[in-house]
Amino acid sequence: MPQNFRLRYDGAAAARELRAAAGRGLFLGTEHVLSVSTDRVPLDEGFLQSTGTASVDEPSLTGMVSFDGPYAVRQHEELEWRHAPGRTAKYLENSLNEERNVVFALVAAELRRALR
Repeated sequence: MPQNFRLRYDGAAAARELRAAAGRGLFLGTEHVLSVSTDRVPLDEGFLQSTGTASVDEPSLTGMVSFDGPYAVRQHEELEWRHAPGRTAKYLENSLNEERNVVFALVAAELRRALR
């Protein structure tokens, strides 16, 4: 037996909710990359390790992870320097590249939640 139903679609509200969900997922992703890269940052009495930050620019949906020590860039780029086991140059770049699928999954999960 056919059933009747009525569907009301508010595209603007759906777009707002999906954008907010993408922002939440991106924030979770940046926090994840920060956590992984913090475990890899060269040790220096803990100063550089403690300067890591993660943030999201909501209007552009751009995630940012950075370390802000006076020598953060040099530590990141100097491939010839030796570090403690598990610590390495390219600590941020490699973490992002290796964890890309996790970041995608975190964003996708938030988008799925918004579509329920």
